[in-house]
Amino acid sequence: MTSDGQLILSLEDVEVPSPGPDEVVVRVEASPINPSDLGLLIGPADMAQAQVSGTPDNPVVSAPIPPALLPSQSDRFDMSLPAGNEGAGVVVEAGSGAAAQALLGKTVAAIAREMYAQYRLVKVGQCLVLHEGTTSREGASCFVNPLTVLGMVETMRMEGHTALVHTAAASNLGQMLQKVCNDEAIDLVNVVRRPEHVALLRGIGARYVCDTSTDTFEDDLVEALIETGATLAFDATGGGPLANQLLNCMEIAAKTKDPGFNRYGSNVHKQVYIYGGLDTSPTVLHRSYGLAWGLGGWLLTPFLERVGPEAAEHLRQRVADEVTTTFASDYAREISLAEALDLDNIAVYNRRATGEKYLINPNKDLA
Repeated sequence: MTSDGQLILSLEDVEVPSPGPDEVVVRVEASPINPSDLGLLIGPADMAQAQVSGTPDNPVVSAPIPPALLPSQSDRFDMSLPAGNEGAGVVVEAGSGAAAQALLGKTVAAIAREMYAQYRLVKVGQCLVLHEGTTSREGASCFVNPLTVLGMVETMRMEGHTALVHTAAASNLGQMLQKVCNDEAIDLVNVVRRPEHVALLRGIGARYVCDTSTDTFEDDLVEALIETGATLAFDATGGGPLANQLLNCMEIAAKTKDPGFNRYGSNVHKQVYIYGGLDTSPTVLHRSYGLAWGLGGWLLTPFLERVGPEAAEHLRQRVADEVTTTFASDYAREISLAEALDLDNIAVYNRRATGEKYLINPNKDLA
């Protein structure tokens, strides 16, 4: 991103360093385009005005940054920022250490950033060995979505809640969360935006699904909150009035169990964590739900640091064990690095819509 207000997306040839004793080189075969990746890759750029130059094999995309948003991006001006938080592939070179040598030839998933690359040098500790027969495509999304799901459930337990609310619930992540909640008998209230999303979640065992597009959304949400007792929500949208609606409906549900006047609202603590930004508008709150509430941000990395390395490794191993079942991901299309800079493809994956998740294979069509 340039200081004069342009986002530039391009491919770059770089040397892959030789691995140190505790490092390996992974031939990357699959890396998903997650919303968190798009925050870096696209950011606030106006892609409706994007233009492409260069060649089909080496395209260059440029798009303007709205002037009002440019100051917020000053920390990244004129910096080259490789993208791709996670991915999977085959270890083709290993350092001299025993742990590194043990990975040679293995298919691994890695959370190492800069994974939109044909080859990536990573630390051994950033790798998760996939079970025999698991493909790179199947293991590409081993970290961000699955560990976020497990982190939500563990946060619920750590903070004394007994049920959950999740927005943008028809996403890959939302479907994983429903499956985990099915397995662990946890009540989950799903919030979606379309009738077809309701049907999708019902098909995998969801009992509570509330559609924001209906006139009865808030009534349906209150009823689900009364039945489940959910007082913790994870909101993927971030902006707009949804967090406020969640808190308000939680308060209404709490008052049905403890009626009567209280000038400070119910004593039941209601918590909403924003963990995404699908809606980039301001978060709007109308504080009509007393004082026993909280609104904060939630990120995976601080959560993993909070629970410690032993617990984090246990969660990682569960993902590896269930990557083709509970934590399976679906992709609308597999594209190459050059195809990731095609304006038509950008228009699709930048919508961040359910059912339109893209997968980059940096070595697609290469021998």
